[in-house]
Amino acid sequence: MKNKKKIWLSSPNMGGAEIKCVSDVFKSNWIAPVGQYIDKFENGLSLVSNNYHFAALSSGTAAIHLALILLNVKSGDNVLCSSFTFAASANPIKYLGANPIFIDSEEQTWNMCPELLESAIIDSIEKGVVPKAIILVHLYGMPAKINEIIKIADTYNIPIIEDVAEALGSKYNGIPLGTFGKFGIYSFNGNKIITASTGGALFSNDKKIIDKAKKLATQAREEAAHYEHIDIGYNYRLSNICAAIGFGQLQYLTERINKKRYIFNFYKTSLSEIDDIIFLDENDNLFSNFWLTTILLKEGSIIDREYLRLSLRKSNIETRPLWKPMHLQPVFKDSRSYVNGVSEDLFNRGLCLPSDTNMKDEDLNVVVNKIKEIYAT
Repeated sequence: MKNKKKIWLSSPNMGGAEIKCVSDVFKSNWIAPVGQYIDKFENGLSLVSNNYHFAALSSGTAAIHLALILLNVKSGDNVLCSSFTFAASANPIKYLGANPIFIDSEEQTWNMCPELLESAIIDSIEKGVVPKAIILVHLYGMPAKINEIIKIADTYNIPIIEDVAEALGSKYNGIPLGTFGKFGIYSFNGNKIITASTGGALFSNDKKIIDKAKKLATQAREEAAHYEHIDIGYNYRLSNICAAIGFGQLQYLTERINKKRYIFNFYKTSLSEIDDIIFLDENDNLFSNFWLTTILLKEGSIIDREYLRLSLRKSNIETRPLWKPMHLQPVFKDSRSYVNGVSEDLFNRGLCLPSDTNMKDEDLNVVVNKIKEIYAT
């Protein structure tokens, strides 16, 4: 029987504090990409990310674009990027006319494979081109193999941009993700662990470079009474209204992380009797926010990923296949890639389960019972 109530994958969750913050903005009349809540939001983010410096921006995509610009990436340059990710991780490379080189995943965390990364770097150097940057994605909140990747990046002196769009609050050896590379990137899209309705952030421990990012994000206007420009700029600054929502949401970050982790453990425990289902779990030195709970169906499973997804959809339960790798996307068909088959296999056998922090136990039980019913038929 179809569930009457829609169970969402990951919808916005407003806690109440956001209303007051937005009301403050309207009272102040700063309905603009400047205002006190942009500063408050940036300062609040700094507290959860080792006191790094932040530029609140219109999207995570804009943050990656600015990071590449600040690393002096130009047309024709090579940029190494995780293949198993959303297109927003890779699109800014093409904005600049640079060449994305996609790196497949390893099986433990599903993130960038260090061995393939080094092979790609060596091949590029042998062709006379040192890659300008590495875009490392921490997928679904799970930290990548940071130590191995940093060692490789340092060996060849290639800066890392950490795409932490899905991993706000996740840690590696107790250290917040996004603070290991030259830049970190957050996203505050409506489906993220906290939201500003839209938006993103670029952050670094280098204040001067973040100040430069803020300037570029406000059309690169120089300090003058008139409008003076010596650089190409962008309209990338976050709205004060959106920043107010984000600041209000920050108060619930720990609560949201705890709920996401609760959802993961609920599924893992409740579905443990189904041998065909494998969960992506953290190990001792990883702390994941479990933004989305993901499962992998064993090879030879009695049902396949699409049958499970469509069966759950008939019951008004939203799920999503794991990301289709960038090296398999038509738009990037001419890009170089270093693959081992891991991400393609994950795409074919993997599914994201509803991980909405608005869910109650009764909603989680609906999902669990439906999955059990599908396997029992």
